Formats: sequence, structure tokens, C-alpha cells
Amino acid sequence: MREPLVIAVTQPLCVSHEVAANAKIHAETVRAADARVVVFPELSLTGYELDASVVAADDPRLEPIVEACSETGSIALVGAPVPGKHIAMLAVDASGASVVYKKNNLYGKENELFEPGSPTVFTVDGWRLGLAICRDTGIAEHTAATVALGIDAYVAGVVEDQPDVVAERAHRIATTHSVYVAVSSFAGPTGGGFAETAARSGIWAPDGTLIAFAGTDVGAVARAELS
Repeated sequence: MREPLVIAVTQPLCVSHEVAANAKIHAETVRAADARVVVFPELSLTGYELDASVVAADDPRLEPIVEACSETGSIALVGAPVPGKHIAMLAVDASGASVVYKKNNLYGKENELFEPGSPTVFTVDGWRLGLAICRDTGIAEHTAATVALGIDAYVAGVVEDQPDVVAERAHRIATTHSVYVAVSSFAGPTGGGFAETAARSGIWAPDGTLIAFAGTDVGAVARAELS
């Protein structure tokens, strides 16, 4: 029988362009989260800086996160621009990092700088996680295509400045498709014109009930057990 999955959503402090500094903050967050899967916002390692240098999966600056995951048994889903011109989600664990998702629905200037990816499932301990980055969460076709792959939870990292958007989208996805939804949303400034962001990261049950909520504080973490 499949074991429950403990997942956390985070709102880390972010220093624009400073991957090494942000990686150390990510590592501290992983240790504090006490979860099997720890989700970070879109472009969490660089801030929402579209001209940021790419972060390869073997970038040595990710080592503090690798070490933290090794200590805790966690998998961190972190955000960064990666080679090949993609806004991506990387999975970091005790063995290192790998690119597991590339943003499908680019927005505005992103279309000039990056290439789109496609719907993806990432499996952890038998749990099938459908992955998304920011604008993906508002595109019904993306959600439907991801759900069609067979998922237990829809997991996203976002940068948002409208306070109600995260909850509205998450609730709609959960109730429409009867899946758990976990969204990590930046708090505080994150570059790229975002002097303030919406925060309000959360985890929703398949019936739309909010089961974990991070509020608006920078550094906040919310966690829940999916069963």
C-alpha cells in the first residue's frame, strides 16, 4: 500500500541573481520544512530576473541544497532558467539535481527569451505529481493535459502579485479534476518589477478544502500529508 506523502510549499527570501546565496536559503528551508517534497516558487534561485544566467543541473552552487536533501531525505523542487532557453523546475535530492519540467505557457517577454516545454509527471514514492510553473496554472488546456497523464497532485511554483489568484486557480484545479494542488508562491520582492508578491502559498485537498496555508510572511512554510 502506498505511504502518505508529506509535501511543503515555501516562500523563501530571494536575492536577485544571487544563486549561491539563494541556494543556502533554500537549504535552510528544506531542513525546516520536514517534508518529503519541498516546493519552491518560479525562478526561486535567481528571482524573476529574465536576464539571469542559466543554472545547469550540475552547477556546484546547488551543493548546499543537495546536502540538505541528503540529511533530510527530501526532494526539493526549485526554480531556475536552464540551458536550452527554458524556465524550469529542477528536482534536487541526495544524488544531485535534474531538470524535471520546463514551463509550457510563457508570458510576455518570456516568449522572446525562452522556449516552451510540455506537460510532465514526476513520480515520488508512487505519487504522480503533475508539474506547473506560474502561467501554466491559469491555462485550462495545460491542466487538462497534465491531468490526462494520470496524476495524484498538481504541483506548481509561481510568481504572482494579485492576492486572490493563487487560491482561485488552485481551488478550480482541485475541484475540477479531483486532485491535490500544492502551490508555492513568492513572498516579498523578487526582481523583474515585482517589488511585492502575493505569497499565500497553500495546499488544497481534491474537494477544494485548503489544508495548509503559508500566509504572507517571507520565509513561511506550509506542509500537509497527502493520503
